[in-house]
Amino acid sequence: MTAPARRQIWGAPPWRIDFQPPKQPIPQAVDFVVIGAGFTGLAAAAWLRILAPEKSVVVLEAGRIGSGASGRTGGIALAETAAGDLPGLGDVLSGFADILKKLAVECELELPGAWEIGRSGGMKNSPIEWIDSGTLRVENEVPGGTLDPGKLVSGLAQAAYGLGAVIVEEASAERVRGDGPAEIKLAPSGGRAMKMRAGKILFATNALSLPLSGLGGTAHPKLTLAAATAPLREEQLEAIGLASGKPFYTVGFPYLWGRTRRDSSIVWGAGLVNEPASGDLWDVNIGSEEPARMFATLEKRVRGLHPALASAEFTHQWGGPILFREGWRPVFDWHPELRNGIVLGAYAGHGVALSVYLGAWAAEILLGRRGLPPWGALAS
Repeated sequence: MTAPARRQIWGAPPWRIDFQPPKQPIPQAVDFVVIGAGFTGLAAAAWLRILAPEKSVVVLEAGRIGSGASGRTGGIALAETAAGDLPGLGDVLSGFADILKKLAVECELELPGAWEIGRSGGMKNSPIEWIDSGTLRVENEVPGGTLDPGKLVSGLAQAAYGLGAVIVEEASAERVRGDGPAEIKLAPSGGRAMKMRAGKILFATNALSLPLSGLGGTAHPKLTLAAATAPLREEQLEAIGLASGKPFYTVGFPYLWGRTRRDSSIVWGAGLVNEPASGDLWDVNIGSEEPARMFATLEKRVRGLHPALASAEFTHQWGGPILFREGWRPVFDWHPELRNGIVLGAYAGHGVALSVYLGAWAAEILLGRRGLPPWGALAS
């Protein structure tokens, strides 16, 4: 399936990725290969070049940069992991902001906090009071905020490219093997397959290409759905309690999350589409019966939250891959079959800040300057 066809079956988010890396020849041998040009892979590539500018780095992307989860997330940056604050993790949001500053990435990052909303009690004078299988109110405020995912992808890619990393789009790694320097076989392009060798590899494909990354059978990919409204008036935002710009997510089911954008439109998310029988999320089309029904339910649900939303107009519908595993902890471990390959992913909804933060950490491991954390083992 071509890259444009892939983008079409998952719909279009409201942000744009406005950087396309210039075409460059693929070297036959490099020090480091990063497979996957999303937040994780691009951050790792840029960090490798900052720390070791004498080392060669190639990023291989099967589609276009950000065509997986990174360009399709809702853009909510949260602290910690989906499993909470893990031993030795450190301050994710502060570290994330420091990395962006070091790489000169501007992505509209704002960290005013995030609201956990629920149906049991809630804060006195809660700014949110919506009807949704009960009354939703703010129960807690946690560290967090929002950003523009398209600008984050573009900024990370520009940083990596500007620092000397080679970024190759539409270059799908079919097979990786080897003890020590690894041989990577790329899918045929222009009528022929190609092989390259790498000293070390980072697998940063998250919910895609699970057999390649060694995650097949150990983690569960799904397609998360989101929709965006047209810009709302200031009085509407005030009425529904979202004028502060703080993102939100429910602490119980039925699940709902969202955030306001700078243009006063609102992104709302709910619903997960299970992986198809093929195990490949690219076989899920959001225009098919089940996703279409879920979008209709989401839009009806949003309009029923508050009278100020009754006439909300929706302008975008899209899906994005997400990866879960038991215990909600990210995978951050050596590849089960490759001595010099690291697998990183399964952020379970916390990937916006965490992926960049851990991508830089992975670069330091590949350079022998840091060790793996105790909580990221594939066999959890």
